[in-house]
Amino acid sequence: MASKKKDRGAAEPTPQELIRYYREMLLIRRFEEKAGQLYGMGLINGFCHLYIGQEAVVVGMQAVAGAADSCITSYRDHGHMLVCGMDPKGVMAELTGRAGGYSRGKGGSMHMFSREKRFYGGHGIVGAQVPLGTGLGFAHKYSKDNGVAHVYCGDGAVNQGQVYEAFNMASLWKLPVVFVIENNKYAMGTSTIRHAAGQELYMRGAAYGIPGEPVNGMSVIAVREAAARALEHARSGQGPYILEMNTYRYRGHSMSDPAKYRSKEEVTKMREQHDPIDQLKEKLLADGLIDEAGLKEIDREVKVIVTEAAEFSQSSPEPDPSELWTDVLIEA
Repeated sequence: MASKKKDRGAAEPTPQELIRYYREMLLIRRFEEKAGQLYGMGLINGFCHLYIGQEAVVVGMQAVAGAADSCITSYRDHGHMLVCGMDPKGVMAELTGRAGGYSRGKGGSMHMFSREKRFYGGHGIVGAQVPLGTGLGFAHKYSKDNGVAHVYCGDGAVNQGQVYEAFNMASLWKLPVVFVIENNKYAMGTSTIRHAAGQELYMRGAAYGIPGEPVNGMSVIAVREAAARALEHARSGQGPYILEMNTYRYRGHSMSDPAKYRSKEEVTKMREQHDPIDQLKEKLLADGLIDEAGLKEIDREVKVIVTEAAEFSQSSPEPDPSELWTDVLIEA
């Protein structure tokens, strides 16, 4: 589980923080691997988009998040939930459609939320979360709570018209928003080279005066450093900022995608040379911050958490039929 967020500056991460980043990324990886297994067993239905390979992005962003910050993303959302502090049991139970899930089994993979953890979804419509996240930025400014909205989207979403309407409003009103473009290179299955006129996605806000920068999204340390700059910019009243996280998903767009649009050699090369978890693991060992026994203990702890989440997701009851009539209208 992620620790409670605190306001942090851009100081160098401590050894304890680096170890926590490793644990958080490993939790996402193991959770997603288990979700993939449950999907293959027919225990998770519908769509299921795994975050395997992209763990450094959300972990690095949340590493320097403020206590009042909010988070909103698309349908590749399980990792964001976990790092925001949501209970793995509740997340996994929602995946299996059980009453113990965050949306009481009615939302599934793409639609779960936690107001307590300031996580606002999980959205299935491509790009729809960007204007909603801009609204979160407006709420932060209106309430003067010193919060910043972390608004995630993929490379496929940045060609949506509503994204640019949101950019314009965010810049015009100098809203505290950091737009995080998780560029995993293939959107739903089409390379950015084929679907994006202009490969420098961090420049997509230039027409609206929004600064941006590219980031090595496979390095949690690089993400953390860029996140600190972007969040300070937004939090200080200067308006929105764009971070293009150059990352890579190892699995298909969703569990139903065989990913035949890229070679196995390409995926293998990325895993062997750029894996975010392996890179941090090597640094921890090289700098003497932890030994192999310590790493094995973290892995054991994470496996216990994921196993318990999987067991809960199958033992929790299915929603009562009466739940069909709840959460339709707000009760006054």
